[in-house]
Amino acid sequence: MKNAIRHPKDFIIFILCLMLIGYSLPLAAQSPDTQKGLRDYYKSYFPIGVAVSPQALKNKEEATLILTQFNSLTPENAMKMGPIHPEENRYNWKDADSIVNFGQAHHLKVRGHNLCWHEQTPRWLFKDDLGNEVTKDVLLKRLKDHITAVVTRYKGKIYAWDVVNEAIDDDSTKFLRNSLWCKICGEDFITKAFEYAHAADPDAILIYNDYNTERPEKRERVYKLLKKLVEAKVPINGVGIQAHWSIYEPSQKELVASIKEFSSLGLKVQITELDVSVYPWEKNHRALREGETGAYTVDLEQKQSDKYAEVFKVFREYRNVITGVTFWNISDKHTWLDEYPVRGRKNYPLLFDQNLQPKKAYWKVVNF
Repeated sequence: MKNAIRHPKDFIIFILCLMLIGYSLPLAAQSPDTQKGLRDYYKSYFPIGVAVSPQALKNKEEATLILTQFNSLTPENAMKMGPIHPEENRYNWKDADSIVNFGQAHHLKVRGHNLCWHEQTPRWLFKDDLGNEVTKDVLLKRLKDHITAVVTRYKGKIYAWDVVNEAIDDDSTKFLRNSLWCKICGEDFITKAFEYAHAADPDAILIYNDYNTERPEKRERVYKLLKKLVEAKVPINGVGIQAHWSIYEPSQKELVASIKEFSSLGLKVQITELDVSVYPWEKNHRALREGETGAYTVDLEQKQSDKYAEVFKVFREYRNVITGVTFWNISDKHTWLDEYPVRGRKNYPLLFDQNLQPKKAYWKVVNF
């Protein structure tokens, strides 16, 4: 080495080389961070999950993203009553099994979604052989058989279940949704669903799941239901805040109020179906209007990033009661909000773009 340095110019070049090597080492040391995912940033806070289909798990790029970023899975549709139990004496386990098996193979938590809902429910549940509406006893027996079969199959593999989904009415003047469950069984179907699930897996976390729970008028009715269940010693452990939000709502004050009110009952909170739409909430389906482009503008990107930063700040502040955050779909490549409720309009509600790359909102969520 000494003989290699024969001129001051050579010495300068040598020092520059050392400096380059020295500066490259920290960069090399940081290279594993390029593989650091949401689950790593939030390791000391709560699991970070994602809703998936069996098809997504077969896609190499999406599967890689899932395994890099998340440590919990929720079947988007595969465990809903219609897909998994289409006929009284037939269960379709294939898709649900594939998701649970993927989770087991890669040491991911799995949430079950869902055991009782008014939608994606097969018609046979509510009808007898003559096509007449069944009695309360018959319907509760069918509910028990369904919940027992599904929960028992995945006992020890699914750590939490959305037991009853969306039982509160959208009409602020009413309490429970006037579904066939409620029409035939009254409120008892809710209590019984939790009891059946607990009997099938006493160790599973059992959750009531609903949307718009941050809006004060609905929050109070959800609280009323939860309070009744807790006081009746029904085996309920938590409440799921679906979190189908937008850049316009909820406010930080509304979100905090919901978390505090629900957790005051001794229930844990899970954010179960998170996405942040770049459009205001609409109820009715429609076509694109004249002048609407559906473009993901710089302004929308910034507002979405700010909203994600705001809600995750709240999540972190309430880590003592929040036991999971799950995104509803993997990336903007495909989301349930595409074409809904506006035909021909793409939505961009998630942290990864259509090419599975982190968006600006992603970095706002992980840089804290």
